[in-house]
Amino acid sequence: MKLKTQNLLALDELSKKEFNGVIDYAIKLKKEFKKSGNSPILKNKSLTMIFQKPSTRTRISFEIGMTQLGGTVVNLSSNDMQLSRGETIEDTAKTLSRYTDCIMARVYDHSILENLAKNATIPVINGLSDSYHPCQILADFVTIKEKKKKISGLKIAWIGDGNNVCNSMLIGAGLAGCKISIATPKGFEPFKNIVKNVSALTDVELTNDPSRTIADADVVVTDTFDSIHNTDKNRIKKFLPKFQVNSKLMTLANSDAIFMHCLPAKRDQEVTSSVIDGPQSVVWDEAENRLHSQKALLASLIRA
Repeated sequence: MKLKTQNLLALDELSKKEFNGVIDYAIKLKKEFKKSGNSPILKNKSLTMIFQKPSTRTRISFEIGMTQLGGTVVNLSSNDMQLSRGETIEDTAKTLSRYTDCIMARVYDHSILENLAKNATIPVINGLSDSYHPCQILADFVTIKEKKKKISGLKIAWIGDGNNVCNSMLIGAGLAGCKISIATPKGFEPFKNIVKNVSALTDVELTNDPSRTIADADVVVTDTFDSIHNTDKNRIKKFLPKFQVNSKLMTLANSDAIFMHCLPAKRDQEVTSSVIDGPQSVVWDEAENRLHSQKALLASLIRA
């Protein structure tokens, strides 16, 4: 499939049809890969990856995914590039557009991605910024659909920090037709404009009560309390113990609810080991699905 947008900086650049299409395409590619191996549909295409911060799942899933699709990958940190010596983002975007077919960047400030996309003539993918993490949420909804056989009509409970992943989960819930309830400490809510926009598409609840959020949930999601843009060393005290996902809290969700975490997890902080290693946890399938959703996204954005 092909997307109307050239870039993916945030999920709201996709229509409902496109969002669901990428999910189904990822599931299709996964099944094909398990059955018959690699499909070189991006042969002779290239991906350049830029990392301002460390990465495990994003780097490996994009690099292996592009390779499995028959393409090549160049992996760069900011220090490997003339960016470290003062070259502008604008000039970098124009240069890379002459060499490669797609840019994936994992950055701190979302405006860097916006400047890359504005000045590049090739697709730019957000591999994570301080505002959004769209690639993670595509993998999350692939996982939800695999486990629940549907996504529309489910209830998602987000517990913890209303961070970049939460912002993208909100958008994903709206596109998928899921209800979403978010429990955060006061002052840690997701972006107000995202809440407003998604509320026009589906039921959105914001609360400071995790017990209320998780009641009757089909999917329970959390993330680290240490967001990449935070320097407040005392912020953890505002989350614990109330916003920790533990076995007692999980009993309030539906009995067949699944637990998700984008990883890396700080065990026994935002989630206990009994939950993340428990029978309701699907975090390893979720991590694997980064590979397949990345492949679907690359194949949908890079033009033949």
